[in-house]
Amino acid sequence: QVQLVESGGGSVQSGGSLTLSCVVSGYTSSRYCMGWFRQAPGKEREGVAVIDSDGSAESADNVKGRFTISRDNATNTLSLQMSSLKPEDTAMYYCAADSAGFKVYRGRYYNSCSWKRGYTHWGQGTQVTVSS
Repeated sequence: QVQLVESGGGSVQSGGSLTLSCVVSGYTSSRYCMGWFRQAPGKEREGVAVIDSDGSAESADNVKGRFTISRDNATNTLSLQMSSLKPEDTAMYYCAADSAGFKVYRGRYYNSCSWKRGYTHWGQGTQVTVSS
């Protein structure tokens, strides 16, 4: 059974920094996609950043240059370093994982760790609040 446990959320002032962590258990190899998603009150969940087992990563335009995703396959840990935080970054942040490889999701074909591929496993979430 795959489990994900996030930590590191909290409250910070605008311009501040936070680092989120997520420990994954239950996979028998490191060949899986991982990602961070977030959902603000009244808004749809959005992809923040994703990373493949080889370290190739993609970030959403609204966090590029401010957020850095990384993973340590030896410890099964996913991290998200967030800097220059803005009030609009306030949201519940979720760690997610999905087996790597080809996948069809909602009629579309995916061959990368795109955040649109329908991640299978989710953590419970950690709140990030940025005050102005």
